[in-house]
Amino acid sequence: MSAENDLPARSDIRRILIIKWSAMGDVVMATALMEDIRLAFPDARIDLNTLPASAQLFAHDPRFDEVFAIDVRNKDARLTNALAWIHRVRRGEYDLVIDLQRTDHTRSLLALLLFTGGIPRHRVGNRGGFPYTRTPRLTDPKAHAFPMMRSVLESISIPTRTNHPVLYAGTTHLEQAEALMHGHGLEPGRFAVFLPGSQAAGWLKRWGVERFQALAVLLRDSGMAERIAIIGGPDETEDCRRIAEAGDFLVNLNGRIELLEIAPLCEQAAFIIANDTGTAHIAAAADRPMLVICGPTDPSRVKPIGEKVRAIQAELSCRSCYAKDCPIDDKQRCMRILSPEFVAAEIEAMLAGNVNPITTDVPIRRVTGLP
Repeated sequence: MSAENDLPARSDIRRILIIKWSAMGDVVMATALMEDIRLAFPDARIDLNTLPASAQLFAHDPRFDEVFAIDVRNKDARLTNALAWIHRVRRGEYDLVIDLQRTDHTRSLLALLLFTGGIPRHRVGNRGGFPYTRTPRLTDPKAHAFPMMRSVLESISIPTRTNHPVLYAGTTHLEQAEALMHGHGLEPGRFAVFLPGSQAAGWLKRWGVERFQALAVLLRDSGMAERIAIIGGPDETEDCRRIAEAGDFLVNLNGRIELLEIAPLCEQAAFIIANDTGTAHIAAAADRPMLVICGPTDPSRVKPIGEKVRAIQAELSCRSCYAKDCPIDDKQRCMRILSPEFVAAEIEAMLAGNVNPITTDVPIRRVTGLP
């Protein structure tokens, strides 16, 4: 790496802007890179530009001097918000912009900024090219988001050492997570967490109420978990309620826990079981053993980051179809093949640090570690 690209060594990099808008899972993954950026520039002013839906994740984040959210994707105010964005970035007088988005929207805004004056001297983005001044090694838009974002940092000599999301909860969030544990008998290391949902449009990614219920009983009877906390969002209210009906050892926290309380609670869990869902990425910040059950989405692309995260998927010809509705008559076969007994055995193997030798009529793909 040339001295020209060794930006952390330069004394003239004093004001930095990081851009990361969405989706929620990608924003949470990017927090590992945000940690690396702060470590590389301990004395710089660093601002973050995100979207309103993600801004709450950074309400107590000490890494940033300012977090500003302008909804540049609002179709009803696109021009107004684009102009507000340009004005805000010009006012920041940044020396370096690190664009972690994967689309051309930010590229277009930065190009407009270039033509109107006030663009940062150093600019780096996921695929390089105009108007960026550095091109990362990895530019394939189909690559997993995390190594692609890491490549951006590496192109300007920022060491990429952080392997899991880093979120900062406020004192109130920490106290509330502790209160939830105490109030529901969730003793550290003796309970598990279920993340059984996904957005309503992605219902095929849900392993299913009956399978989560059966798994809960297996985990309790085997002694792997005395109690199980269920966490979900508004789209998953009914699923969480029904899963909790499997026994009074299940605790339904749906609607009772905020996003920044999820990781502190999960830090005390023995392990986490999740669908491919945004809250799984938040839970990955706890750095606890996690098993992600995948069907229509590719685990090598959607798995939360972290050395303790494992994903499983049935080896079917139609795997990773990304369909919104199952096109075959044997609907959700990819999920049904992953039986509660198989998943329970996978959990046991994960906790023991082994690869489970159990097989089914269809081979299982296992994805471990970082992408």
